[in-house]
Amino acid sequence: MTAAPAPIAGAAVSVVRADYANPVHAKAVVDMLDAYAQDPAGGGKPLSPYAREHLVRELAARPTAYSVLAFDGEQVVGLVNCIEGFSTFACKALVNVHDVAVAASHRGRRVGERMLALAETIARERGACKMTLEVLSGNRSANTLYARIGYVSYQLDPALGHAQFLQKWLD
Repeated sequence: MTAAPAPIAGAAVSVVRADYANPVHAKAVVDMLDAYAQDPAGGGKPLSPYAREHLVRELAARPTAYSVLAFDGEQVVGLVNCIEGFSTFACKALVNVHDVAVAASHRGRRVGERMLALAETIARERGACKMTLEVLSGNRSANTLYARIGYVSYQLDPALGHAQFLQKWLD
């Protein structure tokens, strides 16, 4: 088992795997995701009352989901939500990093990097062959972070180009 990343010297921020049964962690997951949703990078709209009420219960009901939180003292300052999928080509688990959120007050302090390191440790413990994530092309700071820690654009054959992330709403 790989140890969690060491804290940055002088950093008061702690990074932990979220325990959905812990009321402090549950509230932190919802509050941080809501703050991210309201940010322009998250769509600029708050979570619906339904999502706020049911999010943690629904995450906890999925054994393939896990979250990582960052706290500065008792204040939540970061969240990473991950959901395990399956790579048919590798015939192994993969982990999709679904949300990465860092409070504006703590951006540029490597909080996201530290949360993603713990998320990777958990993915490795689960036997995942890779991690995936989506990022808006205009989110320079996030793209810089992801490149620095080893994420690259997905492609199988350079002649066919890079993969695109598409969506189709079902409701």
